[in-house]
Amino acid sequence: MDSGGIRRRLALGAAVLAASGALAFVASGTAQADAGNSCAGREVRTLPFDTGVTHIYNSNGYICAMTVARRAGTAQSMSVSVQARGNRPVVDQGTYRYQAGPVTVHAGHRCVWIKGSVGRGSVSSGWILC
Repeated sequence: MDSGGIRRRLALGAAVLAASGALAFVASGTAQADAGNSCAGREVRTLPFDTGVTHIYNSNGYICAMTVARRAGTAQSMSVSVQARGNRPVVDQGTYRYQAGPVTVHAGHRCVWIKGSVGRGSVSSGWILC
């Protein structure tokens, strides 16, 4: 095989490798974006308050919560917290445009305490889903 044929095959192999790498990168980014903005399972509770709403989901003993702003698009302080009885709370807190969370904990059959806030508004569930 002459050196021109080898170069063409190497170039073709590099192009195929680059295209497959780019495709894998785009596909994994899409999957992460979808998984990062929602909770698995069925919605079991909503906790509405003046500036937002906290959604609570249950999937086989895993409790997931996220707080969504009523006035989405404006960067503001938001938080969501999930605490299974006997454990420390798991918190997502920061400045967001749309939502805080999702936050997931394994509660099994234990009660959970959910808190959510957007700006100056907040909600606290007390022990629920016992």
